[in-house]
Amino acid sequence: MGEKMADAITTERLTKHYGGQRVVNSLDLRIPQGSVYGLLGRNGAGKSTTIKMLMGMVRPDSGSATLLGENIESLSNATRARIAYLAEGHPLYGWMTIDEAVKFTRSFYPRWNDTLVDQILDHFELRRKQKFRRLSKGQQAQVSLALAVAPDPELLVLDDPTLGLDTVVRRDFLESLIQIIQRQGRTILFSSHILGDVERVADRIGIMVNGVLRVDCRTETFRESIRKLVLDFAGRVPDTLSIPRLVSSRQVGSSLELVVVGYDDAQREAVEALEPLSIEVLDLNLEDAFIEYTRGPRRSLPMFATELENVESARDQGAA
Repeated sequence: MGEKMADAITTERLTKHYGGQRVVNSLDLRIPQGSVYGLLGRNGAGKSTTIKMLMGMVRPDSGSATLLGENIESLSNATRARIAYLAEGHPLYGWMTIDEAVKFTRSFYPRWNDTLVDQILDHFELRRKQKFRRLSKGQQAQVSLALAVAPDPELLVLDDPTLGLDTVVRRDFLESLIQIIQRQGRTILFSSHILGDVERVADRIGIMVNGVLRVDCRTETFRESIRKLVLDFAGRVPDTLSIPRLVSSRQVGSSLELVVVGYDDAQREAVEALEPLSIEVLDLNLEDAFIEYTRGPRRSLPMFATELENVESARDQGAA
């Protein structure tokens, strides 16, 4: 057995209120070193607030967090230099040229990879004499990426980095990010509204619903575990359901659509007991699985982080 890799990010019961509303609720998060972690959730779920607390921009009401083994309340300058942050909207001084922004940012870091900056700027065909305010949103994102990775950070945190970018620019940005990810030992935490992006680059995901981390597992585990069942009935559609790990149910005409996690024999038997004419089991991509999961009845939405891992473990043991 090899030595377990340390966590690059940890939180313990991290909590934040705004105006009496708890926007992040007792968040316990573990992001292993070297992983690419996609933090997901609908607008207002608590993603950006979580990232801003980790980055020291928002002070938590309670709980604690560490980055690269140090408490966020007392990060040393040496540890800060090992962390890069890409803010939503890519804010930089508009009056600066790209070259001035590079020199300004470089002054804060003991380590700086000028060659990498040159490669990224050349790749995106960006001229150093261009002023930041005259760049398109896509170009601003590209400059921000160059500045973020130039210090060769061990931890890279990105808050919705592709927001507002058109499809072609977003794909190019993402492919550049993938190349950066492939550097050994680098950890990336990013939030995104574009689930196709997450599916391409993240090996683990967390899903927040109303400030609570409801899912924390490998990306493929979540995608493969969420199933939609379509049940057709000859007569009245049953309205009383007793199905394990049921996320949501919806009647459509004489059919009943169910969304479940970890479809297994116990669920199949419970569904068959309803005596439908037919049962169709549909696979979902990550985006569809996310939509079906997060639009479930919020008050009764079960937390599937542990259950998903248990389903995956049982499946692996059965295959052994």
